[in-house]
Amino acid sequence: MVSAVAVIDIGSNSIKLLIAKRGEGSIVVVHSRSLDARISAGISKAEPELSEDGMATGLDAIRTLLADAKAHHVRKILLVATSAVRDARNGPLFRARVHEETGHEVRILTGDEEARLIGRGLACDPALGDLQNFYVFDLGGGSLECLAFRHRQLVQAASLQLGCVRLTEAFVKDVTRPLGRGARYRIMQHVHDELVRSPFKFDLGDDAVAVGTGGTMATVRAIIGARDGIPFEQTPTQLPVAWLRVMFAHLGRLPLDERRTVPGLPPARADVFPTALVTFVAVADVAGVQGFRHSLYNLRYGLAAEALLGASH
Repeated sequence: MVSAVAVIDIGSNSIKLLIAKRGEGSIVVVHSRSLDARISAGISKAEPELSEDGMATGLDAIRTLLADAKAHHVRKILLVATSAVRDARNGPLFRARVHEETGHEVRILTGDEEARLIGRGLACDPALGDLQNFYVFDLGGGSLECLAFRHRQLVQAASLQLGCVRLTEAFVKDVTRPLGRGARYRIMQHVHDELVRSPFKFDLGDDAVAVGTGGTMATVRAIIGARDGIPFEQTPTQLPVAWLRVMFAHLGRLPLDERRTVPGLPPARADVFPTALVTFVAVADVAGVQGFRHSLYNLRYGLAAEALLGASH
């Protein structure tokens, strides 16, 4: 079994690297990096297709992160792709191009595999060791992964097409303008309806906790840190829904050019961030929770744990 691994997660809105080594019963993070690289433009179409620009952007980011991994002298490198590539008509073409340009194979995860590996990653987060019954909501650009744990065992998983890029394309006519009340209502209602129609059941009880993962929650904390003048590591990991509502009330009324100047908000995410906030508020309403605990330990960490510790550890 390998002693170190690099995982490159090709997401819809960003491409991320994690380098980890095996520790005592868990993994130890050596290095991580995330690049804003949206490959998912057009994902809301009836037949989603990756654009040439999107594929070129993705390839550039992958090359950069591969060079980063090789600089750390990691021999085992895993590349995985999620919703954008999984759903795109030309996803296999992008996969072939990555292999041709880099020599590395890309594993395209199913929704079920993605959800399971997110759960595996969360199990590595020491800050969540006290949780017994909890939901996990991982919001990406293309999909929302929903998981339920009872007594720390995964009992439900669903992958829903509720990613923030997908919903922005579907419901926001002009991203350069503030997000109007009508668009906000339509997004909220759509998320609510899709959650209620899905096979995912919110049946863990009133004491269940909700964990939020993905770039949106990290961005919320980054904005709080910039506002309060504290480093990211010192920002609260408990994020009440009331905070998300207040943040949306401020950012949602700003045009895109002003949103891009908000400290802590990556300019490349400014167009979809209001939609992402609305999505989490809608999820909280359906789930009956008052807030989310943020964890950075999601898909990449699950893949690293599986590679370093074995599938059934």
